[in-house]
Amino acid sequence: MGKMEQGGAATIPVRRMDFEFGDDIPTWWFDGDPVKTLIMAAQSCTFPEGERFFIRSVRAWQDGVKDPVLRQQIRGFIGQEAHHGNEHTALNAFMQGRGLPTGKVEAFVKRGLGFRDRMLSPERRLAMTCALEHFTAMLAEMLLEHPEFLKGMDERVFALWLWHAVEESEHKAVAFDVFKDQVDSEWIRRSQMVVTTLEFSLFSALHFARLYRASGEKLGLRGVMKRLAYFRPWLRQLGPRYRAYYRRDFHPDEVDSRALREAALKRLAQLLDRPTLAA
Repeated sequence: MGKMEQGGAATIPVRRMDFEFGDDIPTWWFDGDPVKTLIMAAQSCTFPEGERFFIRSVRAWQDGVKDPVLRQQIRGFIGQEAHHGNEHTALNAFMQGRGLPTGKVEAFVKRGLGFRDRMLSPERRLAMTCALEHFTAMLAEMLLEHPEFLKGMDERVFALWLWHAVEESEHKAVAFDVFKDQVDSEWIRRSQMVVTTLEFSLFSALHFARLYRASGEKLGLRGVMKRLAYFRPWLRQLGPRYRAYYRRDFHPDEVDSRALREAALKRLAQLLDRPTLAA
C-alpha cells in the first residue's frame, strides 16, 4: 500500500510552464507509434475541459470549507488544474495541425461535461471529480515510479507529461478532502466511482477510435490490438490501487509519493534547464 503521506502536500505550488511543440516534433511522438501516441493524445483531449469541470466542482464547495490548510490547498489545486488545461490545449493544437480532429474531441468533451453540470447534483459532481482524480493520480504515480512506461517519447512532449504527473500527485487528495469535509457520503462516493469507471473506459476508447480513424493509418484491427497490448500489463498493476478506493477508510495520501515527485522534478529541471523546478 505504501506509507501514508504526512498530511499530503500541505503547500501546492503553481508552476508556470510554457511548453512549445515545434514543427520538428514528429506526429507520432510516442516511440514513433501511432497507437501509443493516439492513446495519450485522446487523454490529452479530455484535459482542458476536464480540468475546468474539476475546478467548478471543487469551487462550488469552497466557501463552506473552514480549515485554513485545506482552503490554501484548494487555491493551489485550482491554479495547477488551470495550467494543466492551458498546456494540454497547446499539445492538442499541435496535433490538430497534423490533421487530427482533436478540436472535435475537445468539443465533444465540453458538451458531455456541460450535460453533467446540468444533470448531476453538486455532491455527485464533486464525487465524479474525486473518482477522476483517483484515476489521474494512479496513472501519474505509475509514470513517476516507472518512467520507462514512456520510453521512446520525444523529450519535449515527455516533459509535459512528467510535469503533469508531478502536480496530479501533489494535489491528489484535495477534491477528496473537500468531499469528506462537505459531503461525506460513502454511497455517493463509491457509487459514483462505479459510474465514472464505466464512462471513463467507454469515452477513452471512443476518443482514441475517432483520432485513429482520422489518422489514415491502416494497421487493421489485429495490428491495433497488438499495439494496445503494450498498455495491458501497466494497467493491470493498477488494479489494487483502483479497488482500494472502495474501502471505507481509503484516503489518497495512503500512498506516499513524495520521493518520486522530488526525483521527477530533478529530471524535469534538467530537461528544461530550469534548476528552480527542483528547489
